[in-house]
Amino acid sequence: MGEQPIFTSRAHVFQIDPATKKNWVPAGKQALTVSYFYDGTRNSYRIISVDGAKVIINSTVTPNMTFTKTSQKFGQWADSRANTVFGLGFTSEQQLTKFAEKFQEVKEAAKLARDRSQEKTETSSNHSHESSHETPSSPQASSVNGTDDEKATCPPAIETLLKNDSDHSKVAPAQGPTPVKKWEQELQSLGENNARLSTALQESTNNVEHWKKQLLDCKEEGEKLREKILELEAQCTDVNQEKERNTRLSRMVKQLEAEINKKEQELQRLREEAQVIPQLMEQCEAFRERLQAAENTNADLEKKAQLLQTDVEESRQQQGKLRAQLSAFLQILDGKIDELHGFRQGLAKLGLDN
Repeated sequence: MGEQPIFTSRAHVFQIDPATKKNWVPAGKQALTVSYFYDGTRNSYRIISVDGAKVIINSTVTPNMTFTKTSQKFGQWADSRANTVFGLGFTSEQQLTKFAEKFQEVKEAAKLARDRSQEKTETSSNHSHESSHETPSSPQASSVNGTDDEKATCPPAIETLLKNDSDHSKVAPAQGPTPVKKWEQELQSLGENNARLSTALQESTNNVEHWKKQLLDCKEEGEKLREKILELEAQCTDVNQEKERNTRLSRMVKQLEAEINKKEQELQRLREEAQVIPQLMEQCEAFRERLQAAENTNADLEKKAQLLQTDVEESRQQQGKLRAQLSAFLQILDGKIDELHGFRQGLAKLGLDN
């Protein structure tokens, strides 16, 4: 069946410094692909990250592991089998949360697989006690399920068990023909299991190699696609810049057209005004003549006003003289009246005397 990816993300990969056990050592210069893989044959889960042909992370998830968030974008877990601590730096808190949730989900699945493996082991152990009172197959069940051991340790355990079974089969003839048949049957069954496990191991190895090739091909294709994307983005940028330039030019053309229309209207108005200029010149000339005539008339009137003012002054002087003469005449008249009155009185007296 082989391993299949069930979750993939990208992050910057770090490993703890084996010397200090405190500092983080980056595993690459850029973010790498980190994936969860499920092996249906061994019912196990692994976290794998590859940089080119170099395997950076190859960590089998066990129920005892814990993924810890140390910051908003960084998380870590310890792998006792690899004797190291892995750290992942994500570009966003959401990616870190998804990875942590998947880690917990895979951890629970690994725990469930281990519990089922233990149940099968106990059942197989009880069956072995009832049939032959021997327990060499109990450790083998755990290895067949593959939940606690790496696939590199499976074949040696089976060969050891087959060797022990062969030794027991040499002693069994002394006990009778029935145990020998049982041991032969178990030996044959174990041989078949060993063949199946060897085939599964070979298939898994082939699948890993095939997966590595596919990963390299995908990476090359991804790099090509990334380059194409960069080219397209550059082209899009050029196109956008060209569009903006065209938009600016269109606006400038519209503004120039509006200004040209305004200038044409102003020119038309000036032409119309130019046609009126001769009439205005004639009217201006007529106004100038009228103004000159008015100035001449004004000068004559000023001269007449001066003459009238002189006449008025002379009239005033004559009136003063006449007033003086009139006053003198009135005085003389008063004297004459007084004399006449005295004369009348004298006449009256004369009349009375007569």
